Amino acid sequence: MKTTTGLLKALATGLLVTLAAASNVTYYWDIGYVNANPDGQMERRVIGVNGAWPPPEIHVSLDDTLILEVRNSLDTPTTLHSHGLFQNGTNYYDGPYMVTQCGIPPGANMTYAIPIQQTGTYWIHSHYSAQYVDGIRSPLIIHDPNDPYDYDEEMVLSMTDWYHEQASTLLTQFLSWKNPGGAEPVPNGALIGNVGGDLQKVLLFEPGKTYRIRLINMSALAMFHFSIEGHTMRVIEVDGFNTEPQEVGNVMLSAAQRTSILVTALNSTDNNYIFHADMDTDMFDVIPATLNYNSTGVIQYAEGAPFKRDASVDWSAFNDIDLVPYNNTPAAFGFDVSFTLDVYFNQYTDAENHGTFNNITYVAPKVPSMMIALSTGGDAMNATIYGPQTNAHVVQHMQEVQFVVNNFDAGTHPFHLHGHQFQLIERGPVPYDATYNPRPSTPPVQRDTVAIPSMEYVILRFRADNPGAWFFHCHIEWHIEGGLAMVLLEAPDVMQTSLVVPQQILDQCAQANIPTAGNAAGRSGFDLTGAPDGPFPYPLGWTNKAKGGMAGAIVSAIVGFATIFWYGWSSKKTYTPASPPTQLAAAE
Repeated sequence: MKTTTGLLKALATGLLVTLAAASNVTYYWDIGYVNANPDGQMERRVIGVNGAWPPPEIHVSLDDTLILEVRNSLDTPTTLHSHGLFQNGTNYYDGPYMVTQCGIPPGANMTYAIPIQQTGTYWIHSHYSAQYVDGIRSPLIIHDPNDPYDYDEEMVLSMTDWYHEQASTLLTQFLSWKNPGGAEPVPNGALIGNVGGDLQKVLLFEPGKTYRIRLINMSALAMFHFSIEGHTMRVIEVDGFNTEPQEVGNVMLSAAQRTSILVTALNSTDNNYIFHADMDTDMFDVIPATLNYNSTGVIQYAEGAPFKRDASVDWSAFNDIDLVPYNNTPAAFGFDVSFTLDVYFNQYTDAENHGTFNNITYVAPKVPSMMIALSTGGDAMNATIYGPQTNAHVVQHMQEVQFVVNNFDAGTHPFHLHGHQFQLIERGPVPYDATYNPRPSTPPVQRDTVAIPSMEYVILRFRADNPGAWFFHCHIEWHIEGGLAMVLLEAPDVMQTSLVVPQQILDQCAQANIPTAGNAAGRSGFDLTGAPDGPFPYPLGWTNKAKGGMAGAIVSAIVGFATIFWYGWSSKKTYTPASPPTQLAAAE
């Protein structure tokens, strides 16, 4: 079966989409459990919408209001986060659990009414526990009536890692004293356009047409490398930020990143071609023998035409910091305040391996951070009020803010800032020299999610023009659940005069017995008795729990070395161009 592209796809979801008014676009989402088998290898319970999976794509235009009418038919709370949307003036609809809301209780409804203030390629997903790993995630496309680029049609192509086990089970295994090294769950495979295994996604090309392909990595862990054999790709957008067209050989997307490319079809229908969406195995502690990490799909000019292979795909590094902003605007920011965030993973006093900024692992406070800011008056300008484990950083309205993120961990991390796009000022080897103040001579690229390789730093700058409580976290789902997160409190004094929390959110907090006023402990002033405090780095000497953790580490290390040795000799694969497909999924 073949389907059309672009806006026609949005219209195809007509049963789910109602144009409530000229500028209101309404989606009805009943979030619940369904069964699905997208890779053809195992049917499993997933989280779908309106009794089906995958959830529908969301399409809106600039200046619309996106209205999401949500019912929670799960047996746990849920939330929705529109990833990359600024939510300027609607911080309470941003979605992260215990940052801006208390979760939609089972059986309850909620309305998200989000003014659309930007254009580009985004996605929507649950921001409660690790729910989105179970499938509650979908593209969110914001169309520009005055799109500056010329193309004939557009396509949306998602890339996700796929697990056969439930996310809750995987999370329990990850956050355990039995996993002292913090080895992340390795996926069972990849889904490209929501299909995997022996099925391969088909993109229909017509000779001479130019296509905008919106690439979205909606993974829990995996980084993808995308390329098309025999065709030229030009990057025009990253994370909703328009760039001058730049030709690239391949596109690298870490979890949560998006990139739009322009591809002009060839002038012949004599052959079909292969596109690659390969998972980066450097992200995995082990590579199971059954894992196919070199996923491919089809660029189809004519059904049944032979495949023309091209072994000269350019696999050189894709460096987003070299992209040039469209029309060379805006200019680079300076900074009024700078925060250094050192990234580490270590085993802590609860015998679990935690991610940390500056050796503080995030634990949610007893009151959502946004509500602390709204209810504590002048004290809201003091980071202490938000609790020791929130790792709160407070900035004033319209300050220019700098984050210096030093990645001292052994792996690459994709860091996402809610409520903003930041400028990528500089990359380099750790540690960053604080006496050095880079001043870019040309406008820097902006995005909302940045990948920082091991032992490298990145400098990010943005203007604090969006009062609210904004999460900054690693978007590897296992890492955010392991504490690699902090909260930016942006202009709490302005928040108190501009934000009015909808009653439905307050009611849902009351239903969950979560307080909506006070400090991180739900108390007044700076009495933080009862607020989360710890876990901590191991003290000098050895506690009984530390000894148990070390014993577990030794056993795990022995097993790990044996496993690495075995895979090194018997099953580790190297990249080779994939063969033409034998089974094709629905054409796009």
